[in-house]
Amino acid sequence: MIEVRLARSAKDVEQCLRLRWTVFVEEQGVRPSLELDGHDKTDAVHALALVDGVPCGAGRLIFIAPGVARIQRMAVIDDARGRGVGKALLAFLEDEARRRGATRLTLWAQVQAQACYEKAGYAASGGEYDDGTGIAHVSMEKSA
Repeated sequence: MIEVRLARSAKDVEQCLRLRWTVFVEEQGVRPSLELDGHDKTDAVHALALVDGVPCGAGRLIFIAPGVARIQRMAVIDDARGRGVGKALLAFLEDEARRRGATRLTLWAQVQAQACYEKAGYAASGGEYDDGTGIAHVSMEKSA
């Protein structure tokens, strides 16, 4: 069973950061200095995904302008992929953004995941670019 919940405690946030580190730094080779930023300990809203009680995914959202939320750092560990965890995590973060007043949702998708976001109603809002990680991304958005 998939469960997604807010990371309310310091322990939950740390678990989210560890999952992201596993996916982005260890698996995808993102430089450690790029993975964590000032939002993580201040204004980011973190979500933790679990399958049968085992943490396996994380994501966060920040507000970049009044009514505009950006979903970021979506990460699902390799052995939990293909089971609907990412879809559940995205839906949870979208609902949380709406609950907090978002009318527009944005994200920076890795190009290899673009189709997943398109299935969720996002549309590309520009061409491909490197966000500094060496991984091709595309900006995407949709109405909340």
